[in-house]
Amino acid sequence: MQGTYTGTIVPLITPLDPAGTVDGKSVGRLIDHIRTEVTGLMPALTSGEGWKLDARQWHDMVAHTVSHAQGLPVLAGIQLPETAAVVERALLAARLGVDAVVVTTPFGKDVGQDAIVEHYRTLRAASDIPIFLYNEEALSGNRIEYGTLLRICAEIPGIAGIKESSGDAAFTRRMASAGTGIPVFEGWENLLADAVGIDGFIGPLANLEPGLCNAMLVDPTPDRQAEINAVCKRYGVFEDDWYRWVKKELHTRGVIDSPVTRDEAAAS
Repeated sequence: MQGTYTGTIVPLITPLDPAGTVDGKSVGRLIDHIRTEVTGLMPALTSGEGWKLDARQWHDMVAHTVSHAQGLPVLAGIQLPETAAVVERALLAARLGVDAVVVTTPFGKDVGQDAIVEHYRTLRAASDIPIFLYNEEALSGNRIEYGTLLRICAEIPGIAGIKESSGDAAFTRRMASAGTGIPVFEGWENLLADAVGIDGFIGPLANLEPGLCNAMLVDPTPDRQAEINAVCKRYGVFEDDWYRWVKKELHTRGVIDSPVTRDEAAAS
């Protein structure tokens, strides 16, 4: 799968009914809503409240995505704190028929770079499913350093891509120009104009306006970036609970039946 991913991949929100059950019909409508503009489907990542979903919700969201994919690659998000739990879920994802898994580093501010390498090495040894590296800090509490990313790409087979959400456009440019042969995706809408050399974009706006995301990739000008920023502000994509605002807009458009979040369902 290396080198095959480009363009806009959508980190799907997770449609839930008020009881907290994944709404399969809404999943299907959401995918149909964006199908022609995206190159892949990424359920149960951060925009899908992946770190909040219980095991049943995660399973059902991934399974519904696979059943509605109709040829689009499915890259399942796994946001769990420890390697053993990630391995268990990756094996389940493989049984569900996904094309790759998208995996954060182990959680904790004290997680070192060698431990990060071993995390991905252990995952790869347990399963031959391709891996997207998810480089972020907000959830895990740490990030993958440049040299560590190069090491993982060189030493561990089956790395299918990098979701580069460090929030540092210079770092993203450096990674994109490193010559690893592994595609690099920007994870922040507001940095697309600065992330020169990327292979694509993975961000919540793709749930709403994937065509605009594609236009930005083709024509990453300051004017286009200003348009992206304005649209993100309008829809709440820059808010701390962006997934809630994206759900509200999708519900307003009639794409999903309920805008309820995982926390709202759990509290009801």
